[in-house]
Amino acid sequence: MTSTIHPVILCGGSGTRLWPRSRRDKPKPFLPLLGERTLFEQTLDRCGDTASFAPPVVVAGAAHVDHILAQAPQAATLIVEPAAKNTAPAIALAAALLPEDAVMLVCPSDHHIADACAFAEAAATAAALAREDWMVAFGITAERPETGFGYIRRGEPVGDGFRVDRFVEKPDLATAEAFLAEGGYDWNGGIFAFRAGAFMAELEAHRPEMARLARESVNAARHGGQMVHPDPAPFAAIAGESVDYAVMENTRRAAVVPAAMGWSDVGNWAALRDARGGDADGNRVTGPAELIDCRNVLVESDGPRVSVIGLEDVVIVVDGNEVLVTSIAGAQTVGKLKGVTE
Repeated sequence: MTSTIHPVILCGGSGTRLWPRSRRDKPKPFLPLLGERTLFEQTLDRCGDTASFAPPVVVAGAAHVDHILAQAPQAATLIVEPAAKNTAPAIALAAALLPEDAVMLVCPSDHHIADACAFAEAAATAAALAREDWMVAFGITAERPETGFGYIRRGEPVGDGFRVDRFVEKPDLATAEAFLAEGGYDWNGGIFAFRAGAFMAELEAHRPEMARLARESVNAARHGGQMVHPDPAPFAAIAGESVDYAVMENTRRAAVVPAAMGWSDVGNWAALRDARGGDADGNRVTGPAELIDCRNVLVESDGPRVSVIGLEDVVIVVDGNEVLVTSIAGAQTVGKLKGVTE
């Protein structure tokens, strides 16, 4: 079995949680939100060591193809999903396309990881377990009692990781605080490693219809250059589901590799604020702005000058003709604004 890791980059997003900077036609993976490179480009960069990683496989919908072709190297294989069906079918397309002994490293395209070396070390550890047919999740070091993430409870050691004792849905605050106090819990960051053949075997055991239809779609795919177009007819019949529900919570071979790597899902404006470096008062400013007596304020403007006095924990975003002002607490509900979906 080859020691090379095959990155599988899942691209998507509706562009709502970081509105108005992120829009439906250009969601956050394709924006330079943390540095000069986009989040998608940074994901590719982390898997750029050709001694460890094979050329990436990108799975995305047709709406994002132009962005991917503009930002991805020509060496990437692009699987164009016929429809959005959540993560399990998307991963199945890649697993059915790759050789059975290929170790897949499944990565969302829109996460930020500050420590690329720690990521590479975790990837190597996860790949070693995946070669032994473990279904491996990255366990992100829980830094606070976060209620917006699922958790993974570590079980007994296996290799350089742990068996998964259990997966936990997003908890309430008291439960999250108890997890941190007890220890042994990590955030589920949505990064996984599997051997392609082992993943398909698990899918066939727990979601046989999904596995069959994904294989049919890939077997009848159209190929052109770096692009692969799975047959839309069988894929349309798949019931969409996350990989967590379809495989990870059903397999008897779930493992977790803890990873302290400066991870953020950049899931809303509050998360983006926290992922950026700030001044002595915790303020983060991009674009022309003046802040007086402010603490933990995020300002992002693509042109108009923004002046802020005496505020704390506030986000102000100016993008074109759209202006967003929200408290940090309200940042979770930006996607519910009427203007976001119009």
